[in-house]
Amino acid sequence: MTPYDDAMRLALDAAALASAHGDVPVGAVVVGVAGDVLGTGHNDREGRGDPTAHAEVLALRAAAAAVGSWRLAGCTLVVTLEPCTMCAGAAVLSRVDRVVYGAVDPKAGAAGSLWDVLRDRRLNHRPEVVSGVLAAECGAVLVDFFEGRRSLR
Repeated sequence: MTPYDDAMRLALDAAALASAHGDVPVGAVVVGVAGDVLGTGHNDREGRGDPTAHAEVLALRAAAAAVGSWRLAGCTLVVTLEPCTMCAGAAVLSRVDRVVYGAVDPKAGAAGSLWDVLRDRRLNHRPEVVSGVLAAECGAVLVDFFEGRRSLR
């Protein structure tokens, strides 16, 4: 049990919304200093026809709107899948204190798997990274989704 399990369960709930719309089931939440949820998001590239409509970006946008600032210092981004380069960059630029993720993404992960944008010493902000939170559950959602897609072929 980690202090991030409850937030990750909320992110898993959001991921289910993505899957229901035919998108890769990734969900994200931004949690404030007091533990309050400031923003949620799920992949919605298919629904919006927008390549930037990743769960993390949508959750960060919602959190910024909720606090009235693009600076999300003190906040934690919790996501079911290791962020890609775009989403890791958005996390750095939003100034979140930490990024927590569940499943590792060996094909596109930018939090240590393929790249490590979040801890790149050349950048002016480096959030803490916590990996593997509810990793089995997060990974199972993705495996089920892709197995279902393959069986449709």
